[in-house]
Amino acid sequence: MSAPLVPSAELIRRTLDIEVSYTMARMRVLERIEGNPVGIAFRQVGQSGCALMARHFPLRSFNAVIGLRAGDEGALEPLAKWYRDNDVKPVIELVPGYEDANLTQELTRLGYHQTGFHVSMIARPGEVPAPDPAAEVEQVMDAALFEQFLDAYIAGWGISQGEGFRRNVRTWPSLPGWSLFLGRIAGTPAAAAILYVQEGFAYLADAATDPAFRGRGLQNALLAHRLRHAAAEGAEFACSGASFLSTSHRNMVRAGMTLQFVRATWTQV
Repeated sequence: MSAPLVPSAELIRRTLDIEVSYTMARMRVLERIEGNPVGIAFRQVGQSGCALMARHFPLRSFNAVIGLRAGDEGALEPLAKWYRDNDVKPVIELVPGYEDANLTQELTRLGYHQTGFHVSMIARPGEVPAPDPAAEVEQVMDAALFEQFLDAYIAGWGISQGEGFRRNVRTWPSLPGWSLFLGRIAGTPAAAAILYVQEGFAYLADAATDPAFRGRGLQNALLAHRLRHAAAEGAEFACSGASFLSTSHRNMVRAGMTLQFVRATWTQV
């Protein structure tokens, strides 16, 4: 029997680092579009925090503040002004063990309130159950499969401007550390997910299923395949996140992942 995976400050730090690294990689793809029409911007906050902004793309993860620590309260007012001047309402994430009363009191003074919880899950990828051999999941290795991956991704996330999205993400397969996975039902592209590996740590990202195929085990299959691939890539740990008690959270538990921490999300109401 393997030793339990015990949360630690080091694992939390590495989790936050890989989350930010992956999200910034996605955002830089958009930043490189001529004229930066999405309005991508980044800013360091306090001791080790990172503020992300996409002025014309109200995606939660692209307009977030990650990694604030106790002692960073003095950086909050200029940060709030930066977002306000750009007409963006960010999500500010507070991780247990990083926050203190001064930080939360300053957020409250600036008009922010806790409005949700988000779990961080973690696993040793080599110790999780093997993928179900009956599940149709394959790694995207060529242009034809990438088109099918995009079909499933666009349907799963309900992206309204699908052709524009396709044009903007053509470089995804070539991004360092990225692996793309496609799930099928009876041969039809039905689900998509991404694995990002950096310095022996893996992040399971952006899984989505076409609504027509939900409830048929595709997310469990994509989790298992990505965890197995992370192990093959030499990752010692793999993490992911989800809304507390969501279907994604429950699927991660079924896949052998364990709770690492629950972060609080703060927004302006």
